[in-house]
Amino acid sequence: MCRWAAYTGEAIFLEDIVSRPGHSLIHQSHCATQCHTAINADGFGIAWYGDRPEPGLYRDVMPAWSDPNLRSLTAQVKSRLFLAHVRASTGTATSRNNCHPFVHGRWSFMHNGQIGGYDRIRRDADMLIPDSLYSSRKGATDSEALFLVAIAEGLEDDPPGALERAAARFIRLARAKGAAPHLRMTAALSDGERLYAVRYATDDHAPTLWHRWSDTRRGRAVVSEPLETDQGDWQEIPPSTFCVFEGEAVRVRPFLPCRLVAAAA
Repeated sequence: MCRWAAYTGEAIFLEDIVSRPGHSLIHQSHCATQCHTAINADGFGIAWYGDRPEPGLYRDVMPAWSDPNLRSLTAQVKSRLFLAHVRASTGTATSRNNCHPFVHGRWSFMHNGQIGGYDRIRRDADMLIPDSLYSSRKGATDSEALFLVAIAEGLEDDPPGALERAAARFIRLARAKGAAPHLRMTAALSDGERLYAVRYATDDHAPTLWHRWSDTRRGRAVVSEPLETDQGDWQEIPPSTFCVFEGEAVRVRPFLPCRLVAAAA
């Protein structure tokens, strides 16, 4: 399983989340504790927002801990909102186009989890992406397909509903042609103004997701695993939950794509 971290708040150096904490994202890339794969070496990426609406994007296929360019970039770049991800492939190739985050216009998206039996439903998954968006399909992952289908489902105007509808479409495919678990996911996404996150699974094994507000930084980290073991105020996000992070405010709502699947049956 992949590991990721996102941040929103007062501008900070990327390294304050990506590499400096005791259990930073780079540390998790070779020593994760809350997932099935301790090593996440199939690439990494960062999407960050600055003065322009569209995010900057840096991705590579090297293990995150061995790339000096990543260290240099995170030590120099400050951002008020960014997404960072280290990848453990669930079957697709190790390539830049398959590394998260994915970007479309001002939207950025990253995912940890799997769609059951994706190798069997990959062609059907691609067909869920409308022609108007298919030119944005650069890689081969289920995560990128989910992102593009969510855009088609109205992500711009209704982020929780669009992602819920997209997830329901993939659950239906996995049930028909794929394998269990039909969907496991934590995901973070942003339009450059708000940070959104979701935790969900069709079984009892949703990937872990935590968040914490820092009065010192005046910002919030949303992460696969807590960044420091001696900070006791990390809050776990429960399964089947969609969160909106804006300033100090956290808004939550149920995330239940299976009810859409049942309604369409």
